[in-house]
Amino acid sequence: MSAANPMTDSHVFAHEAMNTTFSLRFRGLDRPVAESLVTECIHELDRIEGKLSRFIDGSDVSRINRLAAGETLYVTETTHQCLLAAVDAYVKTGGLFDITLGSRIDHRKSGTSAPLPEITGRLIIHPDVAAVTCEEPGRQIDLGGIGKGFALDHLKEILIDWDAEDFLLAAGASSLLAHGPSAWPVELAGDAATVRLLLHNESLSASGTRIQGSHIVHPAGDEAMPSLPCDRVWVTASTAALAEVWSTALMLLPMEEIAGEFGDDSGIVSIHAERMGELVKLR
Repeated sequence: MSAANPMTDSHVFAHEAMNTTFSLRFRGLDRPVAESLVTECIHELDRIEGKLSRFIDGSDVSRINRLAAGETLYVTETTHQCLLAAVDAYVKTGGLFDITLGSRIDHRKSGTSAPLPEITGRLIIHPDVAAVTCEEPGRQIDLGGIGKGFALDHLKEILIDWDAEDFLLAAGASSLLAHGPSAWPVELAGDAATVRLLLHNESLSASGTRIQGSHIVHPAGDEAMPSLPCDRVWVTASTAALAEVWSTALMLLPMEEIAGEFGDDSGIVSIHAERMGELVKLR
């Protein structure tokens, strides 16, 4: 997935964070102005990564993952808002999107053929106070894609506050957010076909196994889904976080069910999927 035919009047910047490359592309701004905006965005990206990454010692998430039974950790508002968004996503997707499968994700990425580890434990994310309580250890939070989507949505708010009017943000090759008066051309590249979309005031996320390998696991285990029904899923949605949530969750549904109706609050705009080289629009 990539931005097609970049505009010659745009300014492009890149920054490494959250185990990927974030890029920021602006139209209609003088470069010095764009550079000042990017400086602010980079500061925020590094701050968010320092709170949400489970791989950074001392981050909110790494500290949550080390909680013992009965312990409560007070977290930053940034972390709390992302966790609440993940809880809402769990409900919206009927439990298919679950951020507490970190140990299973690590197991799957290791390439071992051993059975997935059993998931135990219980965490309570308090809705009205920025705190997490561990009732029983065992759950390992991995914010993954929703963390990157959350970061893109936050950057959008910052840029709007600074009067930026036309920009395209990306977190790696799988997450895009477009804002402004005109559309940004984007290509969905499958194994045998390519589809071009015009991204306009919406976000796009892709999930699959080609870039990150086999990292998607069903919350109910391999017994619930021995193999993934699709090779890739692309979702456009109202926010980057929701696009990330649904592109991951829909990888776990048969293609004939992906086209089904979702609630009005799903945020989904469009869905494309690829299986066995065939790339189709499902919504």
